[in-house]
Amino acid sequence: MEASHYHAEDGVYVCGLCPHGCRIPVGGFGRCGTRRGEERMLVAYTYGRVSSMATDPIEKKPLYHYYPKSKIFSVGGIGCNLSCKNCQNYSVSMSPSGKKRTTYESPEEIVAMCRTERLDSIAFTYNEPTVWFEYIMDAAAYDRDIRYVAVTNGVISEEPLKELCRVTDAMNIDVKGFTDKFYRDVCGGRLADVLRSAEIVHERKVHLELTYLVIPGYNDSEEEIAGFCHWVRDCISADTPVHFTRFHPDYEMMDVPMTPVDTLLLCKEAAEESGIEFAYIGNALTDDGSDTYCPECGGLVIRRTGYAVDLVALDGRRCAYCKHRLNIIR
Repeated sequence: MEASHYHAEDGVYVCGLCPHGCRIPVGGFGRCGTRRGEERMLVAYTYGRVSSMATDPIEKKPLYHYYPKSKIFSVGGIGCNLSCKNCQNYSVSMSPSGKKRTTYESPEEIVAMCRTERLDSIAFTYNEPTVWFEYIMDAAAYDRDIRYVAVTNGVISEEPLKELCRVTDAMNIDVKGFTDKFYRDVCGGRLADVLRSAEIVHERKVHLELTYLVIPGYNDSEEEIAGFCHWVRDCISADTPVHFTRFHPDYEMMDVPMTPVDTLLLCKEAAEESGIEFAYIGNALTDDGSDTYCPECGGLVIRRTGYAVDLVALDGRRCAYCKHRLNIIR
């Protein structure tokens, strides 16, 4: 399968899928491990190579405001265009092509599996979905009655992102920290690229939720959390759901402790004080850290305990108490 968004220059292929702009010689791979230079073209080398499939609660993505209490068919491949030292899915995201067992599934087969499970939505997740760009676009072209979701790091160039927005119904974007130093040292990327992607997704009216994994001593300062919250409020929208998620030691950061629950509670409080209407705590059980409250009347709308979800007072997309319209897709 020929890759999209590239051109030949001075004997190499220049990939334009993401801001890294890898220069890939014949026989070589891009940084993500999913684009390979061949004699005649740049190839989407991992096209259709599926590493993981599952039926998940939509809340696991996490998407709390997109068809709450529904199930979604989740599909993952291999490869990623970041190199996060804390990656919990490193076995698929960091796996070199050919080193991880995969099964080829055509876009038609993926859609058929989703239908067999009596589901109407597919999440591209587990590894970075944007490096599977051609595969996602082909699946979407095959069946537009399916809803498509991407759980992404947001490191993708503007033009392919706009194309993806035309076929994607919802995205969760990881904002992994709020300093250039964190992105450079821990992720091997640039903060500005991710922020611009989130802004484009919002501008294109794709349902957007944001996840911020809180890592003790790395991205949990009051200034950094406040900066992130103010950016969400001012550059995205105050009603964008924000998930502050608990870190657990993994991959190359096994010596870093789990995030204290008190830190997550402070992040949630900071978000609410900055004007964020829907701030949540993830990967940790708290009394009400995952519940949805109406920002107008304060009534409990959705109660969540783990992945057990109770739609307490939701009238379509409105609060059943005061009829305030909520940023919830149903």
